[in-house]
Amino acid sequence: MWVSRCQKMKSQITNALSDFFFEYETPRQVLVRNRRVGVVCRLIQLGVLAYIIGWVFIYEKGYQSTDTAVSSVFTKMKGVGYTNVSGNERVWDVADYVFPPQGDSSFVVMTNYIITEGQKMGTCPELKGKHSCKSDSDCEGGTLKRTGHGQMTGVCVNSTKTCEVLAWCPVEDDHVIPDPPLLMSAENYTLFIKNSVTFPLFGVTRSNLVEGIDAGYISQCLHDPEKAPLCPIFRLGDIVKLSGFSFETIAKVGGAIGIVVDWTCNLDVDIKNCKPKYNFHGLYGNPAETDKARASVGYNFRYAKHYMEDKTEKRTLLKVFGIRFDIIVQSLARKFDIIPTLTAIGSGVGIFGVATVVCDLVLLYLLPKREFYKNMKFKYTDTQTQQDTESFGLDSSVYYTIEANARQAQGSGQSNDPDSEAGSIETEVSKK
Repeated sequence: MWVSRCQKMKSQITNALSDFFFEYETPRQVLVRNRRVGVVCRLIQLGVLAYIIGWVFIYEKGYQSTDTAVSSVFTKMKGVGYTNVSGNERVWDVADYVFPPQGDSSFVVMTNYIITEGQKMGTCPELKGKHSCKSDSDCEGGTLKRTGHGQMTGVCVNSTKTCEVLAWCPVEDDHVIPDPPLLMSAENYTLFIKNSVTFPLFGVTRSNLVEGIDAGYISQCLHDPEKAPLCPIFRLGDIVKLSGFSFETIAKVGGAIGIVVDWTCNLDVDIKNCKPKYNFHGLYGNPAETDKARASVGYNFRYAKHYMEDKTEKRTLLKVFGIRFDIIVQSLARKFDIIPTLTAIGSGVGIFGVATVVCDLVLLYLLPKREFYKNMKFKYTDTQTQQDTESFGLDSSVYYTIEANARQAQGSGQSNDPDSEAGSIETEVSKK
């Protein structure tokens, strides 16, 4: 008894290993001749194919790998301005109107200013309208106000009806902004941009001084989007205009403009075609808005020049209104790579399965003959069938062969129409 069980177990294990190593399973397929389902299937497959070719490969460049650049930017301004305020003539050069002077990718060009000269440390009254008072009790000594110019001394100045402060005197009066701007000549200043980028993944380095941009060309060119799109020298008036603003409006109270250097390169073609494109964007706000519609208008800051006079420290304070330029480098390089190509193809092939899923749903749940298609697609076995095979001592494949022959003999008188439901129904095994 024990020996027979061991032999039976050995036989089962041998058969299982034999089935695993020497048999191949493939899904059962049913060819459905139905025009509506066929058209739906082909339309879905056509849509998937259009998506793979049009979107994945042509638009998104799914066959290429990408890299962004490591970049550096430095700038240089040129131009001279002239002002005459109350008979005080002055010439302004780059060292006077550019902040900071190091040639950074973010800098400010002064276009207007309010100057307060000869300030020295002492006591003086606040401006009218700030810290108004009627008596000394309204001016708390030793306190500081956020909008004030200094520390209150506790004295109310009768001539101005404002509190006295310890500050740099006389205090600045910035209520009136010069109009027109004092440095309208800034419109004709020029900006030179030098930019280099490196794509480390591909080992490619490029500069905006591309082929054909030499010293002779730079000395006479001026950037124009149509006539000279690669010239790296820009007129400030043109930059402001291309960003959508009026120079006089933005010069009065200041603003901000972004200069975008766009490096979008296809390295599958000649590297000489990898060239920059310049775009200009006003970061100041909507040019259609009026000054009253905005809570805070323009861009300004203060700086002071200190000096000694008769052993007394003095300073000249300037409230600077200017245009802030931010140079932003955007980059994207592409090159053919087999890995993303195979990935894109594989994902596209997988999407083709959507057509099968949709058509199966239509066949099995929507068409009038859905029961017929279910019988054709699925093959059911029950416990009785398994018991019959074991009782006869037959292998299941042999049993189903005998059963199929019996059904064929019984159904010889039935309709041969492949679309009839009767032709798809399997005859149940007769119960004993």
